[in-house]
Amino acid sequence: MIKSRERPPAARLLWGARRAAGLSQRALAQRSKVAQPTIAAIESGRQDPRFETLLALVEACGQELAALPRPGDGVDRSLIREQLRLTPEQRLHAAGENAQALQRFLGAARR
Repeated sequence: MIKSRERPPAARLLWGARRAAGLSQRALAQRSKVAQPTIAAIESGRQDPRFETLLALVEACGQELAALPRPGDGVDRSLIREQLRLTPEQRLHAAGENAQALQRFLGAARR
């Protein structure tokens, strides 16, 4: 048997959605009109579902699928690397300078 963390993402997603809804595989099959053996095969990782099938199953669990950006994607890591090259003292000094610049900016914006 495949361990939980080794299962494909679709298997983990469906299992979690079904469990959160408090449904058995049989109850989910009745709600979704997807055969219970198919649900079992998806959850065990033996079968990779079509998108439409996974969508119907998740929605039958009272949840929805959403595309979300991955944390960290699109982040300019060069700025992070630049800051990490500084010593802690240099970072504190730069933070103080940035705070002073922000205060000057806010003061000018109020005028």
